[in-house]
Amino acid sequence: MTESNGALRGDGHMPDWEKRFRAPRVGLPRWAEDAPDRSLFTSNATGTFEVYAWDRATGGLRQATDRPNGTTGGILTPDGEWIWWFSDTDGDEFGVWMRQPFHGGPDEPAAPGLEPSYPGGLALGRDGTAVIGRSTDKAGSSVHVVRPGAAPVEIYRHEQSADVAGLSHDGTLIAIEHTEHGDAMHSAIRVVRTDGTTVAELDDTRGGTEELGLSAMGFAPVAGDTRLLVGHQRRGRWEPMLWDAATGTETALDIDLPGDLEADWYPDGSALLVEHSHHARSELWRYDLADGALTRLDTPAGTVSGALPRPDGTVEFLWSSAEKPPVVRSTAGHVVLEPPAGADGVSHAPDSVPVEDIWVEGPGGRIHALVQKPAGEGPFPTVFDIHGGPTWHDSDAFVAGPAAWVDHGFAVVRVNYRGSTGYGRAWTDALKHRVGLIELEDIGAVREWAVASGLADPERLVLAGGSWGGYLTLLGLGTQPDAWALGLAAVPVADYVTAYHDEMEALKALDRTLLGGTPEEVPERFTASSPLTYVDAVRAPVYISAGMNDPRCPIRQIENYVRRLEERGHPHEVYRYDAGHGSLVVEERIKQLRLEIAFAERHLGRPSPARDRG
Repeated sequence: MTESNGALRGDGHMPDWEKRFRAPRVGLPRWAEDAPDRSLFTSNATGTFEVYAWDRATGGLRQATDRPNGTTGGILTPDGEWIWWFSDTDGDEFGVWMRQPFHGGPDEPAAPGLEPSYPGGLALGRDGTAVIGRSTDKAGSSVHVVRPGAAPVEIYRHEQSADVAGLSHDGTLIAIEHTEHGDAMHSAIRVVRTDGTTVAELDDTRGGTEELGLSAMGFAPVAGDTRLLVGHQRRGRWEPMLWDAATGTETALDIDLPGDLEADWYPDGSALLVEHSHHARSELWRYDLADGALTRLDTPAGTVSGALPRPDGTVEFLWSSAEKPPVVRSTAGHVVLEPPAGADGVSHAPDSVPVEDIWVEGPGGRIHALVQKPAGEGPFPTVFDIHGGPTWHDSDAFVAGPAAWVDHGFAVVRVNYRGSTGYGRAWTDALKHRVGLIELEDIGAVREWAVASGLADPERLVLAGGSWGGYLTLLGLGTQPDAWALGLAAVPVADYVTAYHDEMEALKALDRTLLGGTPEEVPERFTASSPLTYVDAVRAPVYISAGMNDPRCPIRQIENYVRRLEERGHPHEVYRYDAGHGSLVVEERIKQLRLEIAFAERHLGRPSPARDRG
């Protein structure tokens, strides 16, 4: 029997659910454009996610960063000589770029003269130039060009959100995604020279009855080529096209696949690597630009969480499924990189159970949900594990949290509610003005199916989630008080008005888009969408975890909600930890889930857990 407190059993056996967290894993290696033998990846091998340097020519691996609360997002200069990484304070996402030599050496400020900020994109040129996007709560978004030995030069500033999205191969053109029009869900693209003067603008938010978004996917990897690969929504989904910033020529790409499409250039610019996402699964295709030939690459059923084409024409990709742990594969047929040895003796993550697809008719159309369940016959105590974002979606990918609940005898349901990506533009854009309430209508429809089908025990239904999922958890407990027996909310929005005033500027812009204005301009919408409005109606016990340094769901608004629970004498527990919007420390992640499971078992009783699979 698996121990719910996570301790080793008397026979020294570690539960499978903890092994899935502790097992060493690696992210997709990203290499220097002009030195493809030099790569960076992230790994949790030390127990904390950090950046590693990998010299493919020698096989040498080196841990490049080492910080108590972890590091992600290292970037290599095109020549592979320098590693850039972002240094914040305990997960608050506010800091500066640092750099160190690829083969090791002291860290140093990468852009002296730039004050700490939130990151807003980074592009590194072949001549040592860096283009740095940044934002602050008071000054909005800005873009700076930093040349070796010179002071940073600001070339762009606006009160609305903007990000650096690419630098041309010769370093003369910069792509900026911006939302100057005020709709943070639908970006426009401006291409500028390094002095900030405009070359071209592509904006699908103008002149139509609906606003459409654009995404810059990268300039052509060829000297003198001014084409930019652009994602657009003109036909009701995300798909790529080519846009020549110098001439204004747009080239549509006829890719006959049903789902959303993302793309990247092959290194010689002759073809595109297309990632096709459809109904919570993804696959890879090669699209040849000369003749439009579309060829499927050998990718197993499941989810590709990133892919890059190598100079030899092969593709490396990070793959997993709900049943099988992640691995970095190559289309040449081999595993690309084995994780470094783990710190606690766990060598691999045990398998979990596969997901089942269900479709439920809802008030806004058919809703797709993924279900995992333990062995035996239902009805089971059931966790509705709600994804964050909200513009995100759950997929057939390996996730240690849901697998842990299954090991403890719970069924797990994950709902891709309206607002989720992957089901067309209309589904994603349905999330406006009645924020939170729309998603909960879809979750409610799936809940009714789960009970009626015999999957879920109606007396032991748990609403749970992190970030936007934590927000929907608290809102659902208050607006659907008879539906849920328990709530587990991690880093949630709890008091929408206070959250708006305290959160980072980019999220203020998103909230203005979702709700149609500020709390002062549309107070009734913020009130209707705030969990704090309904806190007195909550009946189920509530568990909340919160990062003390979280810039996305700040602590003060969570404390406001908790205070109201305390005033009512309502059963609840709060766990506060010293990090930001989640943790990069493996033991901290395990601790948080252990506390959630224990809270659920105290209030709902302990179901019969599944047998370990390791």
